[in-house]
Amino acid sequence: EEEEAKLQNGGFLPCPPGPGAGGDFPAGTALEEPLRNCRLRSEAERRAQAAPVVRTSRGRGEIAPLPPAPLGFTDVNLNSRNTYEVSRRRSAPEHLPTGGTAPAAPAPPQEPAERAQRAGIAGISFAEFFTRNFFTKRTKELKPAVQSAPGWKLFGKVPPRENLPKDSKIIQQEYEARTGRMYKPPPPSARRKNIEFEPLSTTALILEDRPANLPAKSVEEALRHRQEYDEMVAEAKKREIKEAHKRKKIMRERFKQEENIASAMVIWVNEILPNWEGMRATRRVRELWWQGLPPSVRGKVWSLAVGNELNITPELYEIFLSRAKERWKSFSETSSENDVEDAGASVADREASLELIKLDISRTFPSLYIFQKGGPYHDLLHSVLGAYTCYRPDVGYVQGMSFIAAVLILNLEEADAFIAFANLLNKPCQLAFFRVDHSMMLKYFAAFEVFFEENLPKLFLHFKSYSLTPDIYLIDWIFTLYSKSLPLDLACRVWDVFCRDGEEFLFRTGLGILRLYEDILLQMDFIHIAQFLTKLPEDITSEKLFSCIAAIQMQNSNKKWAQVFASLMKDNKEGDKNHSPALKS
Repeated sequence: EEEEAKLQNGGFLPCPPGPGAGGDFPAGTALEEPLRNCRLRSEAERRAQAAPVVRTSRGRGEIAPLPPAPLGFTDVNLNSRNTYEVSRRRSAPEHLPTGGTAPAAPAPPQEPAERAQRAGIAGISFAEFFTRNFFTKRTKELKPAVQSAPGWKLFGKVPPRENLPKDSKIIQQEYEARTGRMYKPPPPSARRKNIEFEPLSTTALILEDRPANLPAKSVEEALRHRQEYDEMVAEAKKREIKEAHKRKKIMRERFKQEENIASAMVIWVNEILPNWEGMRATRRVRELWWQGLPPSVRGKVWSLAVGNELNITPELYEIFLSRAKERWKSFSETSSENDVEDAGASVADREASLELIKLDISRTFPSLYIFQKGGPYHDLLHSVLGAYTCYRPDVGYVQGMSFIAAVLILNLEEADAFIAFANLLNKPCQLAFFRVDHSMMLKYFAAFEVFFEENLPKLFLHFKSYSLTPDIYLIDWIFTLYSKSLPLDLACRVWDVFCRDGEEFLFRTGLGILRLYEDILLQMDFIHIAQFLTKLPEDITSEKLFSCIAAIQMQNSNKKWAQVFASLMKDNKEGDKNHSPALKS
């Protein structure tokens, strides 16, 4: 039984209560009693084993009583955190008898509740005593959660409010009773009825009621919010209607333009192209030309208008293309650095600019992704530019040629694009710019300024005040024929009339751009004007631009462009004759 009790109690014997139902120990010895009781029990067992058995008169064996052993304090250091125990030890007598024991004092009588407490403490084992808490934990009583509306808070929960907000109906009744005015709010079902434009949530949030943890809206505030919401919805609806009308207008114009193109295409294919030489200079054809060529006949009309004064054939193109491929092969086998450095040594070495073509092709219409490496027109553009470089080594390749060749490739076949490209660059204006003939370029700039001052005197004086010369913005326009500065569809329409009127229309288009943005340019300084004209706005439309171009009068003192340019050339020649050789040098 003792072994089973030890197993149940963690290897220790349970400490029985003291004699007399556990009520024989004095009060105030709660911590010493279990230890002393266990010590007394072990002493009693040892004495019982050593005591002799005596036969009584009844024949039963009884243990002879032994003299009682003296009781004393056992020095057990518990290292407890109990302040009561520390004070109890300090109150113990400092001087004990030499035997280390003290006589046990008779225990005073105790109450029944006290006895039960002592019995419960005495029945605790050593393991339970050292593992139990000296102070009992007080469990928190869970209070029933108060149901309240959730509040608005960035982090955590809003504590429930004791005074819940009043209902809006109650507030309304109190307000009506206090002011005597009646208010009939709109029914909830018709709150957003007949609203075609559904605003965003942030717009409609002004109509929502405040959360429960905030003061409710007053009637005046609700009316004001309703009015503000109606104003926001009305403005948004007007803006939406305006944008819808704008889209419809654009669609109508596009449909109208497509119908005009379809009808014009029939006229060009059936009437004009079969009789090109006889009808190209007629008034009807020129008016159709001004409105823009249909895309299906644009390439054919460009080829006929540019002509083929150089008598280039498709076979000749193949010859120069093969020569360009040989040059590319030689560049890949040998280092091209020396060739590029010696490019200015002779005219034939200008073919070394073939290597420069690869660098410039990737910059041609980058938004289209069709001329970059791997695109469908990359090799085609490379072939046309390489063949022209071998065909005209005196010109070579100049930046800006790739845009002209790319526009031709988009509208013509490969060989036809090369023929048109070579003849177009052979025109006097293009040849002067691409060969960088400074004297000729200055003549064109001077002629441009004559008509600039005639048509836009205010802007001309503004440019003069900043010393803004035409070469700052005209070179890029002329080198690329506006294909880099204008949207592609608008640039193609400029090309249409350029093929009809020649180089004069290039400078007239430049004056039209300046007229279109005259009010903006008058407010800018030198730097901003140069940046603006280099990168024109993308929202420019053909109708606005061509209306401004039509308003430009290319006449000065009853002299047209050709006459003004010829007079400038004549004055230059006379000036050269009058100058002495010393001045020339």
